[in-house]
Amino acid sequence: MLLSLSSLLISFFVYHYCCDDEYSFLTYTSVEEQDLCLRSSRPYWNSLTVYSNKKMSYGTWLSPIQSSLIVENILTLSEIEIDEKGNIYWLELRPLENGRYVLRSNKQQDDLISKTFNCRTRVHEYGGGSYIVKNNIIYFSNFNDQRIYKLDIKENNLPIPLTNESNNSSLRYADFTIDLIRQQLICVHENHQSENDVQNTIISISLKNSSSIITLDSGYDFYSSPKISPDGKYLIWICWNHPNMPWDQTELWIGEFNNNNEENLLLINKKKLFGKINESILQPQWSPNGKFIYFISDQNGWWNIYRFNINDQSFEHVYNMEAEFGGPAWQFGASYYDFDSDENIITVYWKNGIAKLNRINVQTKTLIPLTATEEYTNIGSVHVYKQNVYFIGSSSIKPTEIVEYNLETNTKKIICRSTNLTFGSRYLSVPEMITFKTGDNDDDVAYGFYYPPKNDDYQIPTKTNELPPLLVRSHGGPTSATTSSFNLRIQYWTSRGFALLDVNYRGSTGYGRKFRDSLKYNWGIYDVQDCIAGAKHLVQQNKVDRNRLTIDGGSAGGYTTLCALTMFDYFSAGASHYGVSDLELLARDTHKFEARYLDQLVGEYPAKKDLYIERSPINYVKNLSKPIIFFQGTEDKIVLPSQAEIMVNALREKKLPVAYVLFEGEQHGFRKAENIRKSLDGQFYFFSKIFRFPMADKIEPILIENLSND
Repeated sequence: MLLSLSSLLISFFVYHYCCDDEYSFLTYTSVEEQDLCLRSSRPYWNSLTVYSNKKMSYGTWLSPIQSSLIVENILTLSEIEIDEKGNIYWLELRPLENGRYVLRSNKQQDDLISKTFNCRTRVHEYGGGSYIVKNNIIYFSNFNDQRIYKLDIKENNLPIPLTNESNNSSLRYADFTIDLIRQQLICVHENHQSENDVQNTIISISLKNSSSIITLDSGYDFYSSPKISPDGKYLIWICWNHPNMPWDQTELWIGEFNNNNEENLLLINKKKLFGKINESILQPQWSPNGKFIYFISDQNGWWNIYRFNINDQSFEHVYNMEAEFGGPAWQFGASYYDFDSDENIITVYWKNGIAKLNRINVQTKTLIPLTATEEYTNIGSVHVYKQNVYFIGSSSIKPTEIVEYNLETNTKKIICRSTNLTFGSRYLSVPEMITFKTGDNDDDVAYGFYYPPKNDDYQIPTKTNELPPLLVRSHGGPTSATTSSFNLRIQYWTSRGFALLDVNYRGSTGYGRKFRDSLKYNWGIYDVQDCIAGAKHLVQQNKVDRNRLTIDGGSAGGYTTLCALTMFDYFSAGASHYGVSDLELLARDTHKFEARYLDQLVGEYPAKKDLYIERSPINYVKNLSKPIIFFQGTEDKIVLPSQAEIMVNALREKKLPVAYVLFEGEQHGFRKAENIRKSLDGQFYFFSKIFRFPMADKIEPILIENLSND
């Protein structure tokens, strides 16, 4: 509902202490009214001059970027698909609907699936590739029971199940492709009927008789990316075995169908096309004319695009560049390139942490930047229909959008936005991409995005040399990367007076294979060194307060956080979001996809058990002297709750300030609105109590054990 101006003048008083011995009572609009004002998209915030140019210490600033806005007004957009008529489909992750993934389309205003369905697969636990559209039919994986459902868009009926029900959702499906000739749905299948022997295969499901399921290939530990040729004759796919992850070593295979009907269907004449030792292959795709197989490979040290001639068996590098045209395959369905003709590819690449969209002519081997899209610094899910390019783009100050870009007119329009909120430049911190020295060798460097505090309603009190507190953020993965994408969870901190450093430590993707591989056998060493080195770099530049350095991270980033706080004495406090504390426990008890991941990051277990002990934070609790807050989901199958509880109990025994926030029903990463909000506000609340600065926000308190009132 719209608010009258008089209703916004209900106020409360907040007492603040300024570092230059100035005391003041400041009248503020209540947080509740401010919340409603912003969610109604009314521009009252900027009209309230009471906030302008107040002299306030870092951390005490009142920000319009409230956690409620982030969870209630920000959607996560993913998985673009385009049907044969050029209609666009995508997924929206909605925290307010308990983290439900909703199918949307530009064809209609309403959701395509009802609230009883959640378009999300659990194959590899991280999912992706959860639906496909063909001839007005959507086939999708439903999260609750992991069955494939069929939805007729024209009939607008409820989805009907295509696959049979299984016990405890033990049969899972992902990464779909349609065989129109034989009326088959081809996909990756993951069978959990025996948890001690999870089986991954490529299967074919009859669209006429769903009980007819044929295994097309088996024998490898993992499969992805099945793609059928335009003439329906061949199938290509990617596979790999333990202990490799898909960014370590994969293989590209091809097989031939034995007939043009579903009876006695077999895949014959199978052979490996590409896949050397230490070669990672991504996104195989047929050219429109079916003469070439395109794929991304890092055989030259960078993920570049190659193609293979199916007729004469020749092979060529499409465009040689020291840039990444792909990324780590944590999820299915990533699309880094597509075709606007047989001669031209539309593709994205990353260099120095920034994404650029381009057009490559495969005949002349020339690359032309699509300059009209340069406002976006992160781009994904690239698809082409005729002369229109569709992608998901964002920048540090531009929220995520689904964009339609026309190659002929060099113009673009927005199909969908992740939010309609606008804050302008007053509250949004623009990051500086930094490179800093780290490690023991002169040429060892790491990277990061440095966000200075930003809120034009405030200035630091005069007569002081106060520097802002710093939050160092360590990304998950660890084979992943942070980007400069629009992220209100970062702006939440900077608009309250924190500086933030988002680190791309050694091992991060986006900087070539050599940099990515540098973390092999060095996890818990290089990542920690680099986070500390980044903080030191900013301290030395006199940009942040040496006495108020904090660190946080989720999953692998949580592990880095705990290592930094147990094995080093540099940060003053930390926050672990579903982080690892015991590497042995993780090696013995995690899901299949990552069951051997640590072989490459630490060493083979149990042969290298001594390294697992040496690098586990739980074995250094005697060194703990800093407060930590933990956030954990009860149903996390990747990092079990026991990982957090071991550390929490150790901090309790040492009588150190500690908080443990357990979210019922959450898995690896939080999707429910109330939990996302509580994890963000709870961490800020925790740091405010540790560093003893007054909060302008009205935040629900969390229990902090062993917190002294002195």
